[in-house]
Amino acid sequence: MLRFRPLWKFTALMLPLFLGCVALGVWQIERLQWKLALIAQVQRNLQAPPMSAAQALAMGQRAQYRRVALAGRFANSKESYVFGTDANGAPAYHVVAPFTLHDGRTLLVDRGMVPERLRDPRTRPAGELTGEQHIVGVWRVPDAPGLFTPAPNLARRIWYARNVAGIANADHVRVAAPVVVEADAAPNPGGWPKGGQTVVTFRNEHLQYAITWFGLAAVVLGGWLAFHFSRGRIGWRPPAE
Repeated sequence: MLRFRPLWKFTALMLPLFLGCVALGVWQIERLQWKLALIAQVQRNLQAPPMSAAQALAMGQRAQYRRVALAGRFANSKESYVFGTDANGAPAYHVVAPFTLHDGRTLLVDRGMVPERLRDPRTRPAGELTGEQHIVGVWRVPDAPGLFTPAPNLARRIWYARNVAGIANADHVRVAAPVVVEADAAPNPGGWPKGGQTVVTFRNEHLQYAITWFGLAAVVLGGWLAFHFSRGRIGWRPPAE
């Protein structure tokens, strides 16, 4: 015969812990499905044919990670340099320049990276494109500067985040959208800047988190059962003869 006489005060203490752990585990599973769908959507966007600037502007943030084809001119005199590191961890800079479309609207284009020694455009004159240009890049809504992002060095035009509004205001440029178009790997004259710097990485540890929360739920349940078993309040007892 089953003996089931739990201590209700102890149960009232443990039950919210158990349910909370289960709820957090379920939430992480839902986040996992959302993240997997997001990654799949980004991959589809990157593989889709390039859209026009007008189409991307009409879509707004929904054009994130879509390839876009632009035609217009660079304002080379208004280049800005966003600090970063190259594949070897050495200091490098993203060259960000205003790009004026045929209809007069302007977007910021991340033309690619240059090593620290080539930050000054005078050291790479061949790469300063003039006249009509046709480029293909990835439409990105950059992350906002963080709390600890260093202030820009406006005298040297160096930034530590792709702060679209800040860069545009510093150069008295009105941009059509708060985005950066990351140029593809098509080579520039002289080899610099090097485009194709789009990095698609999504932290996806939701499964590990879910396992952790469900594991904690199992620990809580196991502790509750062990406590009651040890006191003979839950278990089997032979039927009376």
